[in-house]
Amino acid sequence: SFLYICLIFNRVRFTYFMQFGVQSLELPFFANLLILLVLARLFGEIMERFKQPAMIGEILAGVLLGPTILNFIHRTEELKVISELGVFLLVIIAGLEIHLDEIVKSMKGRNIVISILAFFIPIISGYLVGSYFGQDVMSTIFIGLCVAITALPVSIRILMDLGKLNSPVGQKIISVAIFDDVIALTILGILLDIKDVEPTFANITKATLITILKLSCFLILVIATYKLIKKLSREENFIENKLNKILEVLKGKESLFAVFFVFILIFATITESIGLHFIIGSFFASMLISKELVGEKHLNTFHNTTNSMAMGFLAPIFFAGIGLEFQFSSIQNYPLLFAIIAVSFLSKIIGGYVGGRFARLNHNVSLALGFGLNARGIMELVIANIAYKAGIINTEIFSMLVIMGLITTLATPFLLKRAFKSIDKTA
Repeated sequence: SFLYICLIFNRVRFTYFMQFGVQSLELPFFANLLILLVLARLFGEIMERFKQPAMIGEILAGVLLGPTILNFIHRTEELKVISELGVFLLVIIAGLEIHLDEIVKSMKGRNIVISILAFFIPIISGYLVGSYFGQDVMSTIFIGLCVAITALPVSIRILMDLGKLNSPVGQKIISVAIFDDVIALTILGILLDIKDVEPTFANITKATLITILKLSCFLILVIATYKLIKKLSREENFIENKLNKILEVLKGKESLFAVFFVFILIFATITESIGLHFIIGSFFASMLISKELVGEKHLNTFHNTTNSMAMGFLAPIFFAGIGLEFQFSSIQNYPLLFAIIAVSFLSKIIGGYVGGRFARLNHNVSLALGFGLNARGIMELVIANIAYKAGIINTEIFSMLVIMGLITTLATPFLLKRAFKSIDKTA
């Protein structure tokens, strides 16, 4: 229905412009920002009332205002800068939801089987679809990557709405989603680093090995920092007490927020300096910040401030900006679009289900696992947006991936709710 509505509006707009010669208006930056924010928040609120992620409404607001329907607002350089800040904060929020201990947990015992199959079955399936339809190598890899990822913040929100976040199945979904996000962002760093290399086997192999070496050095730094933190944390509240002393010296407002941001920006700067994307450093740095490290009060303060900035202003602009970049008219290869949507559902659900069965979970639990991992949402859109800005994928593929992210996110709550009902009946 979403595709049909876009097609109808696009034809109506084209006919109207051709008949009356109406040109799109160029409004001042703050007027564009005002209209975009108000409509994004309004549509986001509507989606929240229907128990759907606000980002869906925010993207639809951008689709309405952008070239697909009204062609009223264009994505300017200023809006792109705000969107970049939105990406930065969204990645921090995702990282704050993850603890490195949970990553270790997801790689232990049978959980590793679920994590591997739930990631590699989709990424291979997405790659095969792209190859079958004649896409270039980098585009096919990014299609596979966007198919394989699970949006951790979206999964957490859906499980919270269903009251199943702390259930055994809910915890398995979260641990697998954590593994997926970390692997996906690691692969993203490698792809972005080799995108400009001359496409010969020797050059790509050399560039990949160099990138893996740089990434390994960065991960060693992260692990060393993590071990140092664990060592300092043996003395009760050591780091929290040191942080309190620093905050007593600092008299400026929101000093805590500034201290945490300096810590994250150091890691983001390191990854940028070695040729990796800033979100890699931001993501891993925010994972290091935990309540055991800085205290629950400080963590909640930082989380709430970051969340307010992101969800109140920057994230709606980012998601609405995705809607502005979305161009339904650019989609000509409809078989590829439907193939991407189909493989997104089937490969992720099958990957989670087969992984669950290998881990000796019963049919209903394995199916719930597959359904719970199917939501793409935030992280998939962040990756697709980065690939689009880097020129790795074109507007058509980007628009297809946006549609896929919306549809999988919309379907997941309904599928997961039914799966949990089946589990409760057999319990």
